[in-house]
Amino acid sequence: MTATPEEGDTVDASAPAVSDMDLLRRLADANGVATGTWDWYGTWREASGPSLLAVLKALGLPVGPDATVEDLRRAMTATEEAPWRRPVPPCTVVRQGSTREVPVHVPDGSWVTVSYVLEGGGRGDLRQLDHWVPPHTIDGQAVGRATFEVPADLPLGWHRLLVTIQGGAVHSGTLVVVPDRLEAPALQEGRRHWGIAAQAYSVRSRGSWGIGDAADLTDLLAVCADRGADFLLVNPMHASSPVAPVEPSPYLPVTRRWVNPIYVRPEAIPEFAALPDALRTKVEELRLAAMGVDAGGSLIDRDRVWEAKRKALEVIHSVPRSYHREASLRDFVRRGGEDLANFSLWCALVERKGDLRLDPDEVCAGGAKVDQARIELADRIDFWSWCQWVTQEQLQQAQTVGTRLGMDIGVMADLAVGVHPMGSETWSEPGMFAHGMTVGAPPDMYSQQGQDWSQPPWSPRALEESAYRPLREMLHAVLAHAGAVRIDHILGLFRLWWIPAGTGADQGVYVHFDHEAMVGVLLLEAQRAGAVVIGEDLGTVEPWVRDYLSSRGILGTSVLWFEKEPSGWPLRAEQYRRDVLATVNTHDLPPTAGYLEGVQTTLRHRLGLLVEDVESVRAADRVEMEQMMARLREYGLLTTPDPSTQEVVEALHRYITRTPSRLVAASLVDAVGDRRPQNLPGTNREYPNWCVPLCDPEGSEIHVEDLPGDGRFVSLLDIMDEGVR
Repeated sequence: MTATPEEGDTVDASAPAVSDMDLLRRLADANGVATGTWDWYGTWREASGPSLLAVLKALGLPVGPDATVEDLRRAMTATEEAPWRRPVPPCTVVRQGSTREVPVHVPDGSWVTVSYVLEGGGRGDLRQLDHWVPPHTIDGQAVGRATFEVPADLPLGWHRLLVTIQGGAVHSGTLVVVPDRLEAPALQEGRRHWGIAAQAYSVRSRGSWGIGDAADLTDLLAVCADRGADFLLVNPMHASSPVAPVEPSPYLPVTRRWVNPIYVRPEAIPEFAALPDALRTKVEELRLAAMGVDAGGSLIDRDRVWEAKRKALEVIHSVPRSYHREASLRDFVRRGGEDLANFSLWCALVERKGDLRLDPDEVCAGGAKVDQARIELADRIDFWSWCQWVTQEQLQQAQTVGTRLGMDIGVMADLAVGVHPMGSETWSEPGMFAHGMTVGAPPDMYSQQGQDWSQPPWSPRALEESAYRPLREMLHAVLAHAGAVRIDHILGLFRLWWIPAGTGADQGVYVHFDHEAMVGVLLLEAQRAGAVVIGEDLGTVEPWVRDYLSSRGILGTSVLWFEKEPSGWPLRAEQYRRDVLATVNTHDLPPTAGYLEGVQTTLRHRLGLLVEDVESVRAADRVEMEQMMARLREYGLLTTPDPSTQEVVEALHRYITRTPSRLVAASLVDAVGDRRPQNLPGTNREYPNWCVPLCDPEGSEIHVEDLPGDGRFVSLLDIMDEGVR
């Protein structure tokens, strides 16, 4: 059965698909693919035909670059018939306290019953509604639709729907009952909270291994707690490559389900104490090798650090464990299940190959060669599972210390948008991803050529088919040792900018996800963990999206430099949104001291990232600064005619404490007067992204044990505490 051309449609069926852009756009709309977007100048830009075809192919439709108009018509028919070809939807998400209609498809005229089975036991029947829908003919057979109603009194959880059709056939689907609104315990009292945002890898101690680790994180939490902070927002701790070169960006992990053992402190592993003197000496020699001979303030060398730390971990792993420690490890591996087994096997395979690019017969988790490798690499699989265990123990200890010392939230984890294209997730579950696509962002005023983050997107169809299991498991893992989660680019739960392989970021297309289901799963896992959720909702966002997130109990994000009145002036403090995390800057901007000096424009000009005249950009920078200084003077936060950089930084933070925002944070780099950016968007190797240690204004490194005596740090944290309390 093929789609009937609309009246007046005279396009030749054998003509190239782009000959009928109206039909191509209708097909895109029907599959959740946007046919264009508004650019940052407010101009509507149509998506190109080749981009639409590439994205639709990645979604599983039978079209491609050589598709004809007839192919489009067949794809439209397949799209319309898809719901009728399955008895019950693979996943139904319903808000607690609400009902939800469920369409069930059966041979026309057959009787059918639907029941639910709760995850904790118990079952019941769904009521059939009196909704008549004309039958459809599928493959020559009449298929009817019956409509059932999910009752409003079901408990939160992951349940099942069972469909029994006349003749005895039984089918099932997942039923997820999610919170209507997230009610995080930390926010129930109504008072405001403040915290610090830090790149954990950059905050080193004199005892660390050349990179900030879990022990340093624990100390940083304690230092911040002593000054009254309620939380510490840190970069993603997701796993990276088990071999060099180690990806420096914490936002490009190999998986978001497991953590990065580079953050473990070897000496804090209980078995370290049982090492013979000779092995303890060897571990200390490895620590010195990890630190290198560079002067303090040198860039972080992850390859050097990990090479030494991995060898030290192997030494400690070889030590016999006590009975209770061995039992705890076995329990951890059991709970990690197939996912941990696959991740550890992937690490072992990559280690053996010495490269993320595995051999063709090892690129699938289910291949015969891989099954053989499970036996051959059993010892290494055990090692990599153990690494996860000891790292997560130490990260959990950090959270425990933070909350024990009075933090209401403790660690605020950061969740990356996606994963590395050759990581363990794409290896173990390739069917979950849209092939031939990467995720990024369209051009905007800060990245005027657009951004390609090189991450393959999840397929919205595969997510639904799996009942959102990858999303659920990822959230459960991230919240295991955190009291809150910041979701980078939370608009990704609504839509993502897909860029076809071989094209520029400006040729991307927005693909929509079932945000009601995605947000619902997020809320269910956060509610069960008792966690606060913050969504990074910066950039061009439709007003309804922010209203929707707020209505569901998800806080947004306000960055001072991005909050503008229609006139372009800085938004008045009292006009900030209440349900947000408000900050002066973000990891995608330089430290405020550097921003005040215009380092962002200087660097982008030097690296050829500007598409506008540099003097025009600098003139706009000057206007922005003049307006901001005027606003600070209006609020009485600057009183001297020529304030110092430190005075301006402190005034900006006093300003955000005057907002009604429920959460307020200061960046650690601002608290110590650092100037160098941690990350320069739109660059890869042109700038040392994610490799800059925490330094003072002169570029000398500041260790975590120096912070309590650092005057700038103490002053800014006292300002935050006084302003919020």
